[in-house]
Amino acid sequence: MSNMLPEPGTQAVADFGIDTEAQTLSSSWTDYVARIKGGNLGSIPAVLGILVLVAFFGGTRHKTFLSVYNFANLLQQAALIIAIAIAVTFVLLLGEIDLAAGLTAGVAAAAIASELKSGRPLVVALLIGFAAALAIGVFTGFLVARIGIPSFVVTLANFLMWQGVVLQITSEGGTIRVTDKYVVALDNGNLAVWASWALFVIVVGGFAGARLWSAYSRRRSGVESAPTAVILAQTAGLAVLWGIPTALLSTNRAKVAGKTIEGVPWAVLVIVILVVSLTFLVTRTAWGRHLYAVGGNPEAARRAGINVARVRMSAFVVCALLAAVGGLFIASRLNSVDPQIGGNDTLLVAVGAAVIGGTSLFGGRGRIVNAVLGGLVLAIIDNGLPLVGHIAGIDFSKSGVKFVVKGVIVLIAASVDALSRRSATSS
Repeated sequence: MSNMLPEPGTQAVADFGIDTEAQTLSSSWTDYVARIKGGNLGSIPAVLGILVLVAFFGGTRHKTFLSVYNFANLLQQAALIIAIAIAVTFVLLLGEIDLAAGLTAGVAAAAIASELKSGRPLVVALLIGFAAALAIGVFTGFLVARIGIPSFVVTLANFLMWQGVVLQITSEGGTIRVTDKYVVALDNGNLAVWASWALFVIVVGGFAGARLWSAYSRRRSGVESAPTAVILAQTAGLAVLWGIPTALLSTNRAKVAGKTIEGVPWAVLVIVILVVSLTFLVTRTAWGRHLYAVGGNPEAARRAGINVARVRMSAFVVCALLAAVGGLFIASRLNSVDPQIGGNDTLLVAVGAAVIGGTSLFGGRGRIVNAVLGGLVLAIIDNGLPLVGHIAGIDFSKSGVKFVVKGVIVLIAASVDALSRRSATSS
């Protein structure tokens, strides 16, 4: 009968037909707390790190660090770290490592710059650069997945080889200038103000639409879904977090009278496209599910019929191709390619960014957005420390101090990862 109450345990339709009795605000919060107690901290340490760093640098050097000009510069600094960190995330999800990802970026950038210098069209130069990265990914993946050489050994050897390739391309110490307007604009240009706000609408609206549709689909399948109130609260939070920076960046931040610099940096748009498309890849495709399965338990994945070797090989290929994007960011920011591109601390910072963001070094756990949060942490350190100057006799603008600080933070993140995994295992 229509006036009969639903039986206990049945799902009721409410809030646009998305919520269920079994999944309420209270139960959602309880589940979230339980995951944290179980050792699944996710991106919480990275978010706390961002808040602490912003509070510290903003409190000590608020006129410079909190300026709109510096904020835009910070986002552009973070883009190249984030791009390579996203690349490394794919092999970290397998519990593997690619020590040569930074130099893969360097090889691709050097190849592109060299072709542009020779007068090749941009499209041809990009195809050659990414083809080089693809070849590196296939080579690395074959040795690791098919031959069975540990990824640490293979990529350590690659680190040396690709450094030599970069030296060859740059003629043993030369610098190749990058003048192509599109490449230069990648990490130096800005969207128009209207396009900046259009990006805001697309990001916030797309997030809300995707979350509501996912919840609706789960409801129709008889699976518990997030309450509509939670989704709306998340959407409102994203609108604030994205809207305030958009409003600030839409103002003129030029330091020279008569010059106009406004709009969200192009780099932000590229990172958004990468995060959205790659998040869909790892969460909504069979390949992505296989990636997590192999990283979590390769033997169980093999017994389930997953081609473990193929998944491993493909992860190194994806890592190399995405590293090439990071190389483009580096070349764009410096307007040149030199023998050190992709070397020094590039790879270590990228791995650190992924781990700080919440991706596990042991495989099977992590998200693409983790690389973004971790990259912001390290970019804030790089950006803020030089502004601090001398405190207690320590010159925080020195490179040595920055290396120590970043090393300590990466070590803390790795420790949190190990302890949280131990807690999850024991619970």
